[in-house]
Amino acid sequence: MPGAGKSTVGVILAKVLGLNFVDTDLAIQRRANATLQEILEDKGYQYLRSLEESVILDTDLSQSVISTGGSAVYSEAAMRRLGEAGPRVYLSADLPTLETRVAAAPLRGIASDSAQSFAGVYAERSPLYEQYADISIDATAGSADTVAALIVSALSK
Repeated sequence: MPGAGKSTVGVILAKVLGLNFVDTDLAIQRRANATLQEILEDKGYQYLRSLEESVILDTDLSQSVISTGGSAVYSEAAMRRLGEAGPRVYLSADLPTLETRVAAAPLRGIASDSAQSFAGVYAERSPLYEQYADISIDATAGSADTVAALIVSALSK
């Protein structure tokens, strides 16, 4: 979900593991030459989701920690590709925590119907995150460094 810490934890994890870091949100923005919010406003959330799928399918994911946008789970092809690249880690967090974090940066470009509430997005996506997760980590367990360390520990099991 937006606000779970994917990009922040991902950078730390890549450094700790000595891997590349791929942020698909940034790759989408580079490809479209627009921010996620601009893409949403100009072309809609379905277009953003298809662009995200395309970026995941086209990007070299080898030897990398990949931070995806929260809507990657809507694409079976993208999730299959991510699973082939390595274990898929779900950074879980409760709704109030996510709402607080997202409120601090409101124009985040969340790929969902504008009529859908953040709680609605959470309710819709959480089962998908759980379905695709090879590893689930509590994203509220401490600092980004702590969460990254929990992932490293889970990967070594």
